[in-house]
Amino acid sequence: MTQRPILDVLVIGGGHAGTEAAAAAARLGASVGLVTLEADNLGQMSCNPAIGGLGKGHLVREIDALDGLMARAADRAGIQFRLLNRSRGPAVQGPRAQADRRRYAAAIRQALADIPAIRLVEAEVTDLIVEGGRCGGVRTSAGDLRAGAVVLTTGTFLGGVLHIGERTLPGGRTGEAGASALAARLRALGLPMARLKTGTPPRLDGRTIDWAGLDIQPADPEPAFFSAFTRQVEVPQIDCYITRTTAETHRLIRANLARSPLYAGRIEGVGPRYCPSIEDKVVRFADRESHQIFLEPEGLDDPLVYPNGISTSLPEEVQEALVRSIPGLERARIVRAGYAVEYDHVDPRALGRSLELASLPGLFLAGQINGTTGYEEAAAQGLVAGANAALTASGAAPLILDRASSYTGVMIDDLVTHGVSEPYRMFTSRAEFRLRLRADNADQRLTPPGLRLGLVGRERAALFNRRSEALEAATALLKGRTATTPELRAAGAEVAEQGQRLSLFDWLRFPGVSMDQMARLAPGLAAFPAELLASVETDARYAVYLARAEAEVAQMGRDEAVAIPPGFAFEAVPGLSREMAERLAAATPETLGQAARVRGISPAALTALMAALRKASLKTAA
Repeated sequence: MTQRPILDVLVIGGGHAGTEAAAAAARLGASVGLVTLEADNLGQMSCNPAIGGLGKGHLVREIDALDGLMARAADRAGIQFRLLNRSRGPAVQGPRAQADRRRYAAAIRQALADIPAIRLVEAEVTDLIVEGGRCGGVRTSAGDLRAGAVVLTTGTFLGGVLHIGERTLPGGRTGEAGASALAARLRALGLPMARLKTGTPPRLDGRTIDWAGLDIQPADPEPAFFSAFTRQVEVPQIDCYITRTTAETHRLIRANLARSPLYAGRIEGVGPRYCPSIEDKVVRFADRESHQIFLEPEGLDDPLVYPNGISTSLPEEVQEALVRSIPGLERARIVRAGYAVEYDHVDPRALGRSLELASLPGLFLAGQINGTTGYEEAAAQGLVAGANAALTASGAAPLILDRASSYTGVMIDDLVTHGVSEPYRMFTSRAEFRLRLRADNADQRLTPPGLRLGLVGRERAALFNRRSEALEAATALLKGRTATTPELRAAGAEVAEQGQRLSLFDWLRFPGVSMDQMARLAPGLAAFPAELLASVETDARYAVYLARAEAEVAQMGRDEAVAIPPGFAFEAVPGLSREMAERLAAATPETLGQAARVRGISPAALTALMAALRKASLKTAA
């Protein structure tokens, strides 16, 4: 085979995880090879044409805070922006954008083309190069590629099989082959692997849909963008529409369950609980008379419509009848049938928090190969894996994000501590410190460590510094001005008598007090953008709770500082039951804090483990 020049980092796969991994590694000064079957498919949105949502929107803001690509591409391609959970508290609100598929992919490809350190290689990866117990490159259809570290982002292609009714065919996406040789190689390495499943709905020709009479879902009048760089929408905004399944839809599905590969036993992989197929919905929620369907256009110049809510792998003729049983879709034409895809994944408990395989140094995994689902989860993992691959190749310490710093850290900790029993999806409920981990303060949490590593560029750094200075100035203005209850009432606030003079910052935690009223008492606030003042207002409202959370974060930090050596003999810890030792040995926690989060570990077990770790530390010191 042809010998290729040695690179710092090789990234395998051109999906959301792969593109973020390549860009992150290059920002850290690494020479990067991005290997993909087809360069034209870089940045392709395989399933729904949307970015963000509850929990997922937080991840996209965090990617942006670390100077990643997804947020800016989504803003450039956004054809409908909405802030979900707007009526609830800021900590659980999630930005979401309906995206134009072609524009999004074009934005990603252009962003990659603007990074000189990234070299695109069109080839199929067939094997890993393992020498001296370390991964040092890959074998491809175009020859060997060697590198200091490799990032695998195989998506649903690893041993991928597509299911449509009684038909099955190899592939990771419609019209594209799966990575069967690489799947066999990973299994031969003895990695812990299993099968998962996901699916997609049929695509409809929007010109054959009867839009009249359907409920309209408009864009927000005030868009909530993903990137701190974005100031205005770049493309026209559109409406989405809502319809519902009917009794006839459910009858058709029940009558054809035996032809569904899921219910016929032809799929062994577990599907996502929070994004089930329409077959699953009808069976599991038999009492429901209908299920909502969101009709989402795939682009401004594209007639395709994504019917979000009817993912299915039923036979094509059943899909035709199913679609035409739904209001507004009676004459709709299916352009591409829905299908299920089953694929291999590696148990993420085999990874360290850097996303490097413990048993094969130099190999990092990101995205669906780790058991996650969704573009946003994949992209956030890709950014961390790519950064750590570059840092490892250069001999530097890895980037470790913890649960107190980010949703990305929550996700990675969940994966490497607990593993997965179904495709993992990010939700705000997974985070203990939701009040700290808001979408509006992602830059304050993550840009500083990104700057220290060199992961954040000069343009992003300058923007961050300007915003940080403005946040400090607005907060200082509010803390430096005081007011009494009568003064607050004169400004329009409805507050009970407090009998004391408080700072305007402190007043903001009281019900009935708003930033608009503060601006009447402190006219200087008019100089600050509304978005920035909203963030300051949230900090003020949550100040008491944030102070409590800081104490918990400090304790967690102390626990995370207590390292558990690799290969630690849990079974030899006095006072640790066999069950506790087995649970810990299976989870292989790296720190006491991570051990505390292993399911079923008791406080008594942690006390015993802490004592043993202290004793071992004293022996080492002596």
